[in-house]
Amino acid sequence: MPPSHSHSHGPDPDAPPPSPEAVRLRRRAVWLMLLLLVPVGLATVIGLLVLWPSGEPTRAQQVAATYLPPGTTYPDGRVVSVEDVDCGDPERPATCARVVVEVLDGEGAGDFQQIDLDAVVSANGVEEGDTLVLSRDPGAEGEAAYNFYDFERDTPIIVLAVAFAVVVGLVARWRGLASLVGLGFAFFVLLQFVLPGLLSESSPTLVSLVGSAAIMFVVLYLAHGFSARTTTALVGTLFGLSLVAVLGSLAVATARLTGLTSEETTTLNNFDPTLSFSGLVLAGIVVAGLGVLNDVTITQASAIWQLHEVDDAMTWRELYDRGMAVGRDHIASTVYTIVFAYAGAALPLLLLFELYDQPWNVVLTSSALAEEVIRTLVGAIALVLAVPVTTAVGAFFAKAAGTSAGEATERRVTALRSRFAR
Repeated sequence: MPPSHSHSHGPDPDAPPPSPEAVRLRRRAVWLMLLLLVPVGLATVIGLLVLWPSGEPTRAQQVAATYLPPGTTYPDGRVVSVEDVDCGDPERPATCARVVVEVLDGEGAGDFQQIDLDAVVSANGVEEGDTLVLSRDPGAEGEAAYNFYDFERDTPIIVLAVAFAVVVGLVARWRGLASLVGLGFAFFVLLQFVLPGLLSESSPTLVSLVGSAAIMFVVLYLAHGFSARTTTALVGTLFGLSLVAVLGSLAVATARLTGLTSEETTTLNNFDPTLSFSGLVLAGIVVAGLGVLNDVTITQASAIWQLHEVDDAMTWRELYDRGMAVGRDHIASTVYTIVFAYAGAALPLLLLFELYDQPWNVVLTSSALAEEVIRTLVGAIALVLAVPVTTAVGAFFAKAAGTSAGEATERRVTALRSRFAR
């Protein structure tokens, strides 16, 4: 009866020491990894230091500050009474509301204020006991004015966030919790480096690339540990990001995308017309590609190393071919994910075009929709090309840094062959 085989990720303690050739191959693989990633890591750190925002208010921030009265705060208010009233527009009859709220926090805590709500807010349902977010203008003469700002959504968001963390922790355990820490780091880089950098005079392309690279270095190693397979995924991700930047730059320039296609970008243009809005389009393409590239590359890297552990006698070509069989299925499903994600985000815009009586080719190439189309196509091209690159790198590293257990298996196979040959 043949001995049972137990799956193990560690070296076999009974296996003979690796041959000098195997040691040389491992060292070469490690050096190649270092030669590839250390310069990129140093460039990322230098980029963070050079491009890190100074902390001084940018031109856009200074102008935006003038749109709000100084000292404006946003206290919560509990609704104590609701009265339906006519909105007063004879051409478009609708029902508005007049509510009395108790201010819950801030300088006016405990005060009761009467606030008028328009038809849109009233139609969403406002009842006694609801909590609203108010805007408080202290006023030039010390008499504060309160207005409706938004609905209070702390409870549902906190409940969903806690549920998300619990589910990730229960299913993925420590690795899932590590990914949540990495997600927190990603938001830190986005809020403290990328967004302020995009509002400054720095190049949007450099800011987005440096910030994205920093996020990937930390997130991948934090979530998946320091290993050759994680390094393989990182190489593929960095390749994909570079490709997104190059293709995005060419596409934005040749398509003459202005970036001024939404209410948000128009507002930004009013705050600071010197901002590079075409650069913001490119930055958006780079940041949007982070998640999907990470997903694809880590899957490919894991597939290659799992195949190598199952059969370490496979050649580089066999590893690559079988890895690409997995990658092609992943590409097919992920391309749909990209397209549908962008279609969902642009759904109101698509509805407007559905209402306009225009030829489809005019709609598709219009500035508003062209941004989404180009963003989708650039991201999809980078995604598709990152798969064979990650697969090839993973197969190379897997063969160059074979395990001692694999070498022991090869030795046993060689011994059996020589025995039968006799």
